[in-house]
Amino acid sequence: MVDNHDLEIRAMDLFKKGDSQEASKLQERFLEEIRSSGEDHCSCPVACKYHGNCVDCVILHRGHADHLPHCFQEMVNKRIEVLSELTEHSFRDHSGE
Repeated sequence: MVDNHDLEIRAMDLFKKGDSQEASKLQERFLEEIRSSGEDHCSCPVACKYHGNCVDCVILHRGHADHLPHCFQEMVNKRIEVLSELTEHSFRDHSGE
């Protein structure tokens, strides 16, 4: 699975600590593991012709700027949820205003 992968999490920790050389090695291991798994890593439920082709999918979504690709939505929702906790999720009370 791509999301919240241990190797990439460790790589980001190393980048933040300034060890970009070791972090880059972990990222390459992560990418190789994902590529060689043979699994469908695309989480989108729509079987469009871009399914699994992340670059083209992201380009299209950026081009129309209407919504995020399915694979980004959970990550963004988690970030928004943390931010909304700062106001006790009160944004929900203002959604119709």
